[in-house]
Amino acid sequence: MRIRKAKNRMKTIMNRKEEILNDRKRKIAIIDPANEEIISELLKNSYETFFFHDAETFLEQNRIEAFDLLICDIAVLRKEGFRHALRKDMAILALGRNREEEAEALEYGASESLILPLPRREVFERKIDRIIRLEEYGRIIWETEYDPLTGLYNSLYFFRYAEKIDQFYPDSDMDALVFDIDRFHLINERYGRKEGDRILKKIAKDLKIVFDSCGALIGRKESDTFLVYCRHQENYRKILSELNGDLVRDRIKPVLRLGIKRCIGKTETIEDRFDRAIQACDIVKDNYENRIAYYDRRMFRKELFCQRLVIEFEDALANGEFQVFYQPKFDIRGKEPVLASAEALVRWKHHSLGEISPVLFIPLFESNGLIRKLDLYVWRKTAEQIREWQKRYGKLIPISVNVSRIDLYDPCLCEQLQAILKEYDIQAKLLPLEITESVYERDHMTIVERVKELKQIGFPIEMDDFGTGYSTLSLIRRMPVDVLKIDMSFIREAFRENGDTGMIGIVIDIARYLKVPTIAEGVEDQKQYTALKRMGCDIVQGYYFSKPVNADIFGSFIENKKI
Repeated sequence: MRIRKAKNRMKTIMNRKEEILNDRKRKIAIIDPANEEIISELLKNSYETFFFHDAETFLEQNRIEAFDLLICDIAVLRKEGFRHALRKDMAILALGRNREEEAEALEYGASESLILPLPRREVFERKIDRIIRLEEYGRIIWETEYDPLTGLYNSLYFFRYAEKIDQFYPDSDMDALVFDIDRFHLINERYGRKEGDRILKKIAKDLKIVFDSCGALIGRKESDTFLVYCRHQENYRKILSELNGDLVRDRIKPVLRLGIKRCIGKTETIEDRFDRAIQACDIVKDNYENRIAYYDRRMFRKELFCQRLVIEFEDALANGEFQVFYQPKFDIRGKEPVLASAEALVRWKHHSLGEISPVLFIPLFESNGLIRKLDLYVWRKTAEQIREWQKRYGKLIPISVNVSRIDLYDPCLCEQLQAILKEYDIQAKLLPLEITESVYERDHMTIVERVKELKQIGFPIEMDDFGTGYSTLSLIRRMPVDVLKIDMSFIREAFRENGDTGMIGIVIDIARYLKVPTIAEGVEDQKQYTALKRMGCDIVQGYYFSKPVNADIFGSFIENKKI
């Protein structure tokens, strides 16, 4: 199927190209004063001709104008640097005076060569037409097979040729390698796409050099992901170190990581092998001690488990296996802590596996898009529960819900949330939206604009896990934020033996500067509570007050307003 699609795509491109080319005369540049009159007479009816008396004048014009063919004397090709200064999308016909010059012209990069004197008009025109068309078709094939930025195979043809290697060398011990750049999106954001492209081309060149001796197949999958299919090597750690050693000398200092899938037995498809190499590569993402990982049995078992969760997701959603729990948030600015709000957290009580940790299924559903359905389910359940508590206790209490990156890219997000508000007759201020700081790292402006839309509707915006991302103070000032949530990792680190609460103090100072309250997550004991209160933290949540509880138990918090 994949190969057939590639052939169809190439056929479509060629047909379209043919239509375009047939609608115009080809443009031919000529650098040969001695034969100018003869060539002009032979070509005047079928082509647009442009005559240049020397190579320098032609090169100056060639920088701003594209020609289909260059006809020149072989002496022009002999000029130092001339061939490298030409545009790449042009055929060359060299004119020589004997067989030796005819062969020499091809060595200098001519598409074709002719021995003078020139043939009659019909033969000359056919030869020129053939040269131009072969060059054009070759270019179309190149554009179809190769990544235009790096010159490596694109993923479609990479996988196709990898399959051919397996067919011709079935007994070869091959490995699937995936190289990725840590936080490449930040390079693009900080230095610009032009610099990002330069880094990608540099890595492509380095990969060709390093793997040249193994006869490896090298391709680019997307963005900063590179694929290598090669005979098994014992020194991958050395290879990675060599590649990163070269990159560290660059002023931007990007860092590569590597995932490897041994292809013993070759029982999986090429795509599956590289998918598993990608899984291994993701294991060492942001791991500064180890940047290389092999796909192993443990990952295989996890893959099977994740596959089962994905398959059973729809039924679990329909059967009510996903349950919404609520963790109270207490305002600690007064003499006694007062119930202020809560965070809605989803739990999966699987019919046969028991309770499945959100740490397992949330990232999985974020990676495959199912998180949108799950989040929508949680938002609806939460809004329904807010209305139910209001009917039962006569009190309305805000319950924050989580919004993922994928949700924010959904053009229908605002309409979906507004429809929920209307269905359950609640105000937007009762449904604060928690968005993790890391969401803002990629496509920053797009995300900010979407969040501004939500804020204009009336949804309070809580920045979750603040301090774990890479926001600058100037960036935070431009973000639509109503609350900063201090990540629980800061709390744990600060209150360990010999810990330092300085970072927490900095976050609280930033919140004061922005004139927004702070919420501390993961507060577990009296010592932490007392210290946070003294430092000026506004709201806390954590096991010190309560673990996440079901709707009935949380109802008692609302009723009594006490722990």
